[in-house]
Amino acid sequence: MNTADATLDDRNLRTGGLAILGALAMLGLGYAAVPLYDLFCRVTGFGGTTQVATEAQASAAARAGVDKEISIRFDASTARDVPWMFRPSQATDTVRIGQRDLATYVARNDDSVAITGTATFNVEPAQAGKYFHKIQCFCFTEQTLQPGQEVNMPVLYYVDPAILEDDVIGDIEQITLSYTFHRAKETVETGS
Repeated sequence: MNTADATLDDRNLRTGGLAILGALAMLGLGYAAVPLYDLFCRVTGFGGTTQVATEAQASAAARAGVDKEISIRFDASTARDVPWMFRPSQATDTVRIGQRDLATYVARNDDSVAITGTATFNVEPAQAGKYFHKIQCFCFTEQTLQPGQEVNMPVLYYVDPAILEDDVIGDIEQITLSYTFHRAKETVETGS
């Protein structure tokens, strides 16, 4: 084997190795895309994704002493394969910015079998997502309802006073909080 053939073989091996590494990197990015996008949405409020707050953060917001109110509209729906009645206890509420408020939704399983659901959520306008903080929410965990069971599902939340300093939506008058219940993955796969 001459030197030219050895050099060509080395280049081919190097090119093949780089192609395999590139393919593996793209595969890894494909798997990481969903959790990275979810993290991005939660951090920035992109697409109306709300924030999760601690009690300490809620207390700090309440101490800000803002004397402005905002209307919150509540919306509820279910996916086609979730035979639940799901609605907010009240359509709207007026809250003081920075103060905790409790909203409740009512859900009833109208099917003859237990169904486990998970709620997706967002707010409109989407730019308000980074200012809408949930302290406790039924949407943090899956919910299982037995046949005919009706439950009240609370959401403890506040609107961050920093919203008032936002040049784009600082003068907003209403935020819509929307939930949609979907069957939990295990329920779909097992049929129970």
